[in-house]
Amino acid sequence: MGGETDTIVIGAGPAGLAVGAALRARNVPFVMLERHDRVASSWHGHYERLHLHTPKSHSALPFLSYPRSYPRYPSRDQVIAYLDEYARAFDIRPHFGQDVVRCAPTASAGWEVETQATTWCARHLVVATGFNGVPWMPVHSGRNSFAGSILHSRDYVNGESFRGKRVLVVGFGNSGAEIALDLWEHGAQTSISARGEVNVIPREVLGIPITQWALAGRILPPRMADRVNALMIRFAIGDLTRHGIHKRPDGPFVEVLEHRRVPVIDVGTVTLIKRGLVQMRPAITRVDHAEVCFADGRRESYDAVILATGFRTGLQSLLPDNLALLDAAGYPRAHGPTASSPGLYFCGFNLVPTGLLREIALDALGIAGQIDQARRH
Repeated sequence: MGGETDTIVIGAGPAGLAVGAALRARNVPFVMLERHDRVASSWHGHYERLHLHTPKSHSALPFLSYPRSYPRYPSRDQVIAYLDEYARAFDIRPHFGQDVVRCAPTASAGWEVETQATTWCARHLVVATGFNGVPWMPVHSGRNSFAGSILHSRDYVNGESFRGKRVLVVGFGNSGAEIALDLWEHGAQTSISARGEVNVIPREVLGIPITQWALAGRILPPRMADRVNALMIRFAIGDLTRHGIHKRPDGPFVEVLEHRRVPVIDVGTVTLIKRGLVQMRPAITRVDHAEVCFADGRRESYDAVILATGFRTGLQSLLPDNLALLDAAGYPRAHGPTASSPGLYFCGFNLVPTGLLREIALDALGIAGQIDQARRH
């Protein structure tokens, strides 16, 4: 195994598959490397309750729509089935079990990609490994003394094993909010620890997906778009301050475009919080055996803690000789059709208010076009 090809695509998730289909449409030869044993491995690892937060009409990859029988917001299993069919439809056959450990430019203006088993060379390289590269687990003082179980959201499946238990979800992002909802639906006594301020937005307003409102707002500067939408969001969500949720000073557009953070898209958790069925707690200061101590001085006992604290890209270890291409948080400074370095592209790293999957589809087509154009010159 190993050798030379025109283009190497790292990752067989939605971004990698979209790039593969776009390259296939232009007859560009490529090799796709995937560390796991199947496509869309990250989707297989997501918790069972997960659904798309964006409608299927705005979440399809190039050249293939979701089945008409799917609901507006497909489930995890439906997304997996769609991605499996996508790989079959465009004859995308990744090399599985290829864990890329290092990428480096070559003297001949190409790229060398080293896996744990072999080395590949190509003129073009597309990194499509996504945001969820390495789970981030904050270290709280005394955590090792905790008598219960602690797991990252990556390892959470469903709430059945937590039925009747007191569970603290750390982090009030989209995963934390939905996991808390799932825990409550399975009979757990659930609390959420929110370290800072957040923007919470509805999934729909007047029956229209929030992403469609975001598409309409693209013509405005981000701050103006946030001012225009503020009243609508306030009407749909209400003032959550008295429930322990403090709003960010900026709005969702600015949060996404300038701070690379995704607002919480509510799918039912806010109603539980308002009814007192899910409790909000401030940041954790330390852990003392079965008790968790919070910034407001409160101490509470829990049977389990679930860390919905997000991920890091892991790109620093992938590109150790090209760290200048990444910002301080490890995100590529350039992405999509704009090459970060000659022949190097990143797909699936551009957070936008209109939805990541829609942006992946657009970026994949643009990247394939740039690579095809370079081959013709």
